[in-house]
Amino acid sequence: MKRSPKQLAEDVQAIWQAGVDAVKSDDLVYDAVEVVEDTLFVGESEFNLSAIKRIFVIGAGKAGAGMAIGLQKALGDKVLREKHVQGIVSVPADCVQELSCIQLKAGRPAGQNSPTVEGVEISRQILRMCESMTVHDLCICLISGGGSALLPSPIDGISLSEKQEITKFLSGNGANIEQLNTVRKQLSRIKGHGLAMSCKAGNLVSLIISDVLGDPLDVIASGPTVPNSTTAADALDVLKKFGVPHIEKFANIVRVLEEKAKRHPRNDSRTSCSVSNWIIGNNAVAVDAAGIEAEKRGYSHVMHCATDMEGEAEQVGQHLMRMAIKMQNEAGPDCLITGGEPVVKLVDPSQRGQGGRNQQLVLAAIVEAIEQQGDDALNGIAILSGGTDGEDGPTDAAGAWMDAEAISAMNLSGLKPEECLAKNDAYHFFAPLNRLVMTGPTHTNVCDVRVVVVDRVQPQPEK
Repeated sequence: MKRSPKQLAEDVQAIWQAGVDAVKSDDLVYDAVEVVEDTLFVGESEFNLSAIKRIFVIGAGKAGAGMAIGLQKALGDKVLREKHVQGIVSVPADCVQELSCIQLKAGRPAGQNSPTVEGVEISRQILRMCESMTVHDLCICLISGGGSALLPSPIDGISLSEKQEITKFLSGNGANIEQLNTVRKQLSRIKGHGLAMSCKAGNLVSLIISDVLGDPLDVIASGPTVPNSTTAADALDVLKKFGVPHIEKFANIVRVLEEKAKRHPRNDSRTSCSVSNWIIGNNAVAVDAAGIEAEKRGYSHVMHCATDMEGEAEQVGQHLMRMAIKMQNEAGPDCLITGGEPVVKLVDPSQRGQGGRNQQLVLAAIVEAIEQQGDDALNGIAILSGGTDGEDGPTDAAGAWMDAEAISAMNLSGLKPEECLAKNDAYHFFAPLNRLVMTGPTHTNVCDVRVVVVDRVQPQPEK
């Protein structure tokens, strides 16, 4: 099927959007919770409503607002009223809105994925609420990606600023989410099963939207309701890998973890309540939905959802572009949809621009296309990479997309993709080309979705 540049541009955006729409958090929770007469179903858990005195709702994450809305809708007015439903969910500031029973509180500013003083206070309130529950109560926990930064609760001896600095340092040096959470869990009262251990309800059930590849329960939002599989010794190993013990400003963190490793070589996993954890949405759901949309639009597609950490965004972008060129010139699929979450190594702040991993990925793909195709770069190809949460690094964009039309505009403007790539300044490359993906908060978070569509090169007839 021949496709015009305009059609490719429309398709690549629509296919990506279909993936995001499939993991809308309010719909995921509404589908996972049901009241049937006197029985409440939450995930795969079943509760007798007559035995429940109160229902509490706690949680954190970028999808928290939508999850809370979906939960209130699923419970219905009768249950909300009779079970005195109340709760607190920590969300980014641009996700706060007024709900009838559940309080949405700003745990951090929009676009700043790091712990704050406000988040510490919200965590204190949630812990206090957990400790006020009784065996006759049900606690529903709403967890999604970004929960780690939104529920900061430093252990004794560690300040919030120290947690902020170590998180910033590790992220900036290419630490993946598993490495980050291994450290953060050991420095928190609430992560790594801490929330579950503080809960005094008879039952605690967590509904989880996964933003971690492979869906490891103890890693998503640093596993506040899941036994911790890593120890203080593991956290020290991560710090050693990135050279932290040799940096004076982190000496106190190293000391505290060394003492913790000696006193508690194993983690405490005791709880007074029955705990269940259910994943209701993940990257595979989004990728599958994008594939369905591609089929509707007449594409023969290939899908791949990463289950392990992918490496650097530049390498992923280069690979996707090589695959695009191959698809264009060979029989077979003409659409590639992948899901994952790469990392970006940041240059020195004095040289660093603005961007995120998805923008960096697409920019690296452009550089690869120019190297492979020269003046014909991206002819018959469109590529998009975006974070399903609507945030890409510390920017207001979800990601970026590119096509041949934008390559022409790039050449006229004098923008240099190699220079922007080298200084992590993809945002200022894509903004003047009108190729940023701008969604605002999506109220979900299941890693990234990337889409490549091509107009196949027609073989020349033999003479």
